[in-house]
Formats: sequence, structure tokens, C-alpha cells
Amino acid sequence: MRSARVRLEDIAEAIDGIEGTMAGIDFAAFSESWQKRRAVERGLEIVSEASRGLSEDIRAAHPDVPWSQIAGIGNILRHEYHRAEPIIIWNIALEHIPALSRAIKSLLAEEP
Repeated sequence: MRSARVRLEDIAEAIDGIEGTMAGIDFAAFSESWQKRRAVERGLEIVSEASRGLSEDIRAAHPDVPWSQIAGIGNILRHEYHRAEPIIIWNIALEHIPALSRAIKSLLAEEP
């Protein structure tokens, strides 16, 4: 079983990859690039799956993080991938990932 710290590090690494993939591109470049879309989607899947393994205590420490929606995006990407419109992935990456990044950094600072 993976420790909470390892799962948080997995999330942080995936976030770094998402942010790196999104750096310096506009929506048109993102939506036209199969590789960029899939890289961000895979990063979101990793974030989702790793978050599912965090304890309720850890999730409760950051109630501002939408844990159930984070878990849910993984389900959509795995099982209903046809619903993953590029604009939705773009918005998640730009609007929600920065806040999640801050929360994960805070959790990593607290976690032994």
C-alpha cells in the first residue's frame, strides 16, 4: 500500500506535468494537439486516482479542495472519455489545478 506522502508526491508530480504542458499555449494550440490533450488528461487521471487513496483525515484537513470532483474526473476520463471536451480539460487545468497545487504543497509540508 502506498503511503499518503507518496500519493501526495504523485499528485504534485502530475500537477507539475499538467502545468508544464499548459505553459505558453493558448486554447487553439491545446485543442489541436492530441499529445497535449492526452498528457493533461493522463495527469488528471493520476491526480484523481492518487487522491482516492488519501485518508479521510487528510482530505478533511483541506475541505476547500473538491475531493469528490477530483475523484469524479478520473471516472469520466476512464469510462466516459467521449465527454472530455477539450474546453473542459482546458478549464480544469487553468482554473482548478493552481489551487490544488497550493493545497498539495501545504499537505506535503504537513505530512512526514
